[in-house]
Amino acid sequence: MREYLLTLCITAAVTYLLTGPVRKFAIVAGAMPEIRARDVHREPTPRLGGIAMFFGLCAGLLAADHLTNLNEVFTKSNEPRALLSGAALIWLIGVLDDKFEIDALIKLGGQMIAAGVMVMQGLTILWLPIPGVGNVALTPWQGTLLTVALVVITINAVNFVDGLDGLASGMVCIAAAAFFLYAYRIWYSYGIEAAAPATLFAAILMGMCLGFLPHNMHPARIFMGDSGSMLIGLVLAAGAISITGQVDPDALNLYAGSEKAAVHQTVPVYIPLLLPLTIIAVPAADLVLAIVRRTWRGQSPFAADRGHLHHRLLEIGHSHSRAVLIMYFWSALIAFGALAYSVNSASMWIVLGVVFLSAIGLVLLLLPRFTPRAPRWAEHFVPPRYRRRRVPAPVATGPGTAPVEDEQRAPVTAGVNGASAIGPRSRLLDGRNAGTSR
Repeated sequence: MREYLLTLCITAAVTYLLTGPVRKFAIVAGAMPEIRARDVHREPTPRLGGIAMFFGLCAGLLAADHLTNLNEVFTKSNEPRALLSGAALIWLIGVLDDKFEIDALIKLGGQMIAAGVMVMQGLTILWLPIPGVGNVALTPWQGTLLTVALVVITINAVNFVDGLDGLASGMVCIAAAAFFLYAYRIWYSYGIEAAAPATLFAAILMGMCLGFLPHNMHPARIFMGDSGSMLIGLVLAAGAISITGQVDPDALNLYAGSEKAAVHQTVPVYIPLLLPLTIIAVPAADLVLAIVRRTWRGQSPFAADRGHLHHRLLEIGHSHSRAVLIMYFWSALIAFGALAYSVNSASMWIVLGVVFLSAIGLVLLLLPRFTPRAPRWAEHFVPPRYRRRRVPAPVATGPGTAPVEDEQRAPVTAGVNGASAIGPRSRLLDGRNAGTSR
């Protein structure tokens, strides 16, 4: 565990330290597109944050290669090299898109080529664990098609959700944390060495996201762009492919009693990973809804719009930061709920806990429809918009002059994201003038 944490810290440190210089390079290189009608941010912001994330990935792999225990991952498996090859290709395509706006079909072709490069080097799905059946071996063509499909779906799911400051990197970090705990349990508890590459990929992915998040939280100083969103999507997909199609459930027979029991034990995580992943269920749902919505309107599935889930949160009155935190909450609930269920699927407390937290999540979604007011004694400790209104004393301007009421005073101009210092935030400003910021 210590070597994984060291790899994570090195990846995060390199990513964090390089993001500042990369931001200056992006400004000089002109990777600062003008504000579009669908953008949320109010001023041009540089992209190309994926450059720092890619070098963080390289630093993490290099550090792991020089550690005693993790070095075996490189000597016994070709998966780290396969990941680096596919990541380099998808990162290069993303950098070109951030600068020159590549056509969506060209990007899709590049994603498929990057997945094919990983397949050619051994990072592919060899079999599927099916409940009630056991292992189902796949032909090379079936494994290749399924691997490419999983990579493309995951990359675009992460890319589609990258619409608010810190949203994609935070959600993927949560997903990687849950995935790391699951993969580490398979590797350490059961002694299955085939799960070691997936554990390493998850640790490095967490480091990439944690190192970039301080620069990307609202208000963001730099965006990861497609060079970053496609990169972290590919790393997440690579870990899922490694542990889903490479780890044989038959190796768990000694712990589960039989192959079918072993498959059944891992179903809560295995099967959702193929659809494509439980841990990114929210981005995957957003992807499916976007494709259906755009196709229904007669548009291209890759045409940008402002109907994503995070846009809907802004429309119902959530602030930028609150919308991001709500998306974090749902991602963590799904990811760690599946993780807890895979550890002990017979516990009813886990199911009840997930249901209870889901109810809390639904309440959080409705909070913007209410205007909470702090009690009198706490008004000095809360923002002005949560304080009770006081009717000012009548202002006498002369005989027969009516006092000026509070409602007749001139309105206060809303500030950033529709918030003002003394009034409630404007829902129309956030909801109707906002769109995806990437």
